[in-house]
Amino acid sequence: MIQVGFKSDKGIKRINNEDAYFVMPEDSVYIIADGVGGNNAGEIASRTAVSVAAEYIRENPIKNITCEEDLRNYFMKCLAKANTEIYTLAGKYTENRGMATTMVLAYIAGKLGYIVNVGDSRAYVVRQGQMKCITEDHTYVNELLKSGVITEEEAANHPKKNMITRAIGGDAVIEPDFFRVDFEDGDILLLCTDGLYSEVPNDTAANILTEAESMRDAAGMLVHEANRLGGRDNITVICLKI
Repeated sequence: MIQVGFKSDKGIKRINNEDAYFVMPEDSVYIIADGVGGNNAGEIASRTAVSVAAEYIRENPIKNITCEEDLRNYFMKCLAKANTEIYTLAGKYTENRGMATTMVLAYIAGKLGYIVNVGDSRAYVVRQGQMKCITEDHTYVNELLKSGVITEEEAANHPKKNMITRAIGGDAVIEPDFFRVDFEDGDILLLCTDGLYSEVPNDTAANILTEAESMRDAAGMLVHEANRLGGRDNITVICLKI
C-alpha cells in the first residue's frame, strides 16, 4: 500500500500561495501545479488546472486503461482540457491575461509509475538514499544548459532561471512530457514545485525522505527546511512511498 504525505505553504517571502495540489488515492493519481500571472491570476490558473484534471479523471476512469500508449493519450487529453480552460479564461478577462501554470502529475499502477509534466515542477525518485530527477524543466535556462551555452553553476544563478517555456494556458496547444518509471520496493516518489528544489539541496531532501518516520512527516520536514533556507517562493510537496 502506498504511503502518502503532502503539504503546501506560501513560504516566507510571498503574500499568496499560487501553488495547488490534488491527491486522488482512490485513482492513484497525484497532481501539483504552480501558477504564474499577476492579480491572483496564477492562483486561479493552478487551482483551475488541478480541478479540471481531477474532474476529467473522475469522469473517465483510469483503471480501465492498461496499454501504455493509451495511458499517454489519456493524459494528453486530460492536460489539453485543462489547457483549453485556462487559455480561454486568460483571453476572456483582461486581469487574467498572461496567466498560466506548471503541472506535474503522477499515476501509480503497482510497480509502474507514469509521470506527465509541463513547466518546471518536478518529479524525483529516491532509491537507496539516492535522488534522481525524472522530469525535465521546460525553462529558458535549461535550454541554454542542454545546448552547452552555460554551465550548471551559471544556470543555478542565472537571472532568468525561472522563465518557463511551456505552461498550461500559455498557448492554444501544449506539449506535455510523458515518462514511465519502474519502481522497486521502498522507492519514494517526490512531486514538488520549484519552491522546494530551489532552496533544499537534493542530498538533504533525500535524507529527509529516507529517514522520516512517515511520508506525512517527510512532507512537513521538507517544507520546514525550504522555509528555513529562505522560503523565497511557495512550496508544495507530495511524498509517496511505494
